[in-house]
Amino acid sequence: MSPAVPERALRELGRTEGGPETLGLLVRDQHTRRLVMLRALLDAAQAAPAAVCPPDLLHRMHDDWALLEAAERADRTAVRALLLHPLTGPWAQRCLYGLTAPEPSPQLRDDLAHFGALAAAGAIRAGLSFSARLTPARGELALPTLGSLRTDSTEPVDIAFTDAELTSRQHDPRWQPVYCLPAVLPGSGPVPLDDLHPYRAVGGGPQRHGLSAAAVLDDSERKAWSESWSGMEPLLRIGGEHRVAEATALLRCLVPLAPPPGSGPTGESASHCSGTRREAFGAVLSSRPSTPAHFAATLVHELQHTKLAALGALAPLHHEDAAPRHFAPWRSDPRPFDGLLQGAYSHIALADYWQRFALGAENTAHRDLAWAEHARCREQVGAVLPVLAGSGELTREGRTVVNEMIALYHHLADRPPPLGHLARAAAYVDTARVIWCQRNGTQR
Repeated sequence: MSPAVPERALRELGRTEGGPETLGLLVRDQHTRRLVMLRALLDAAQAAPAAVCPPDLLHRMHDDWALLEAAERADRTAVRALLLHPLTGPWAQRCLYGLTAPEPSPQLRDDLAHFGALAAAGAIRAGLSFSARLTPARGELALPTLGSLRTDSTEPVDIAFTDAELTSRQHDPRWQPVYCLPAVLPGSGPVPLDDLHPYRAVGGGPQRHGLSAAAVLDDSERKAWSESWSGMEPLLRIGGEHRVAEATALLRCLVPLAPPPGSGPTGESASHCSGTRREAFGAVLSSRPSTPAHFAATLVHELQHTKLAALGALAPLHHEDAAPRHFAPWRSDPRPFDGLLQGAYSHIALADYWQRFALGAENTAHRDLAWAEHARCREQVGAVLPVLAGSGELTREGRTVVNEMIALYHHLADRPPPLGHLARAAAYVDTARVIWCQRNGTQR
């Protein structure tokens, strides 16, 4: 789909960095893939038997597509931003799977009906007048990137948009707009803290990957998120200008998760969980980080997964199988090779971030915390680099990335943490290895 990745870009990404051209390459490829998927969705609906996609639903989808096309003619930028919004991806993938699966999905009709809400949101974004009858799901009519209208039934809702005003037969207090955090940098777009999108946790979502469930926030919780976010950018910048640049270029949406088990009543304990989804490029799913520094570290961690997954879509990094058999000090279960590579990549970025934080911290307590985090992450990466480097299934691109990771690992040793932190980190990894072997057998 895209030309070969330049050697310069591979080396930048291997160091967990990425200049504007490199990040732009990843973004453009992911956007192209999204648009192709949306077109494939309509083609699959047309090709599906009537038992899967009935004629009335197919006709409605054609009407929705026509409204999207009209909206795009009115404001291409606004509509493309909607179609490329991270959470459009999980919905489109779910629909495409449902249309092509061996057995019809009982949720498919509702999933395809969401196309109407997407088209309506596009028209509103483009300032195009229209009227439509939309079907709510589970008591809510969600207009992606805009908000959600709570209803008392599953009956269709008539909406109209004229002269920049949206009206419906429902009462205004039922409308809940999507809450947005300020832009990472002035001039870039605000970051939605989206607890309303109906497909933010589709397919088992976070829980399937060991995360907490998607959360719905009240006003006090949104305020707490805003407070952590407001102090995040200067601390992110401590990790280097490239950390701010990648957050500005890649982060398009935050999906709040409930605090994980063991957290205090306000989520202030160290217990925290976060993740990304390959089909939701640009989204980070996270429980609320307890401090701005941990908010910055969460973005560093998760955006590495975003970058490496996007790179792997452009150019396969290895041909290893998906068998879960490898030891990873950050997980209790065996990991497939790809998961090992992803984890090592994000952890070496964290080791770099926390080292920079420690070297720049003026407060002794903050410095000690940062050195402890750095030492733990670096020791964890050191435990798995031999497995990555020893693989005979790395592609040329994968070998370049792994070699750069190894170079970064050794570069970090030029400024070691205090000896006590190194000793504790080494003991932590050794203990994790012993426990893992007891649970899972011989370490690979």
